[in-house]
Amino acid sequence: MKVGFIGLGTMGSSMAYNTLQGGHELVVHDIQRASATRHLEAGATWADTPRQVAEASDIVFTSLPGPTEVEVVALGEDGLLSGMSAGKVYFDLSTSSPGLIRRIHEEFSAKGVHVLDAPVSGGPGGARTMNLAIWVGGDREVYERCKLVLDAIGDKAYYVGPIGSGAIAKLVHNCTGYIIQCALAEVFTMGVKAGVEPLALWQAVRQGATGRRGPFEGLAQHLLPGNFDPPDFALRLARKDVDLAASVGREFGVPMKMANLALQELTEALNRGWGDRDSRVAMLLQEERAGVEVRVPEDVLRQALESEG
Repeated sequence: MKVGFIGLGTMGSSMAYNTLQGGHELVVHDIQRASATRHLEAGATWADTPRQVAEASDIVFTSLPGPTEVEVVALGEDGLLSGMSAGKVYFDLSTSSPGLIRRIHEEFSAKGVHVLDAPVSGGPGGARTMNLAIWVGGDREVYERCKLVLDAIGDKAYYVGPIGSGAIAKLVHNCTGYIIQCALAEVFTMGVKAGVEPLALWQAVRQGATGRRGPFEGLAQHLLPGNFDPPDFALRLARKDVDLAASVGREFGVPMKMANLALQELTEALNRGWGDRDSRVAMLLQEERAGVEVRVPEDVLRQALESEG
């Protein structure tokens, strides 16, 4: 298949090179031609504009810094839209805006061009070794038809849902990570300032329940099936623990913004009369505020977990 690739930066360079190594013809473009040196030496062809990439390719990938660059490359003068014809496919691998990719999808569809959002996760190392998750939103049939090319980029291509779904999954993933990062910084500074040696603290915490399992395990066991009874760990006990941690922070002069926010949430849940339910029942408060239920039927959830195992 003739593949076009635009954006040869930290992630894009490796993804494009692996596409070439996967046996596909490759046309490349970047704002800095020097970024394409190793691709050209390995047999890729250079194009001066995104339009030329589109004209020369069956399927085009972009890996760009953000929505501004994606919009210019896709819809701007000499952009992809001006060079793509009916039946061709455009995947955006960037971490971008769901609203933008939906608008691009609408404009490209008018010409019979397929658009899918496919942000990736795995970092530069994963891009080099193809240990990448690729979360795809768009037409499932087109995704299946292009899966071979996606498999040359990453080892975990996954169809999420309609256009924009991949972008939303990526934002949920990244935002989760940075919220956790803020929380870890907070509690570890509290622990160290309270007198525990950093390495000993890190090793101790890793052996606990939170340290042994990922942050999404509680979702599968409690929030997704809506199962909060009987409790694994009661809400009243969880509130007590967070209150104690915040107290240590006050004692040693450590700001505990995240802990106090969690304490407020657990207190509100406790005041609902949920003290003897599982501590994750407090997540129902956010469902109420957002006006949406995050639920999966237990049999469907069980099948999904078994397929991963």
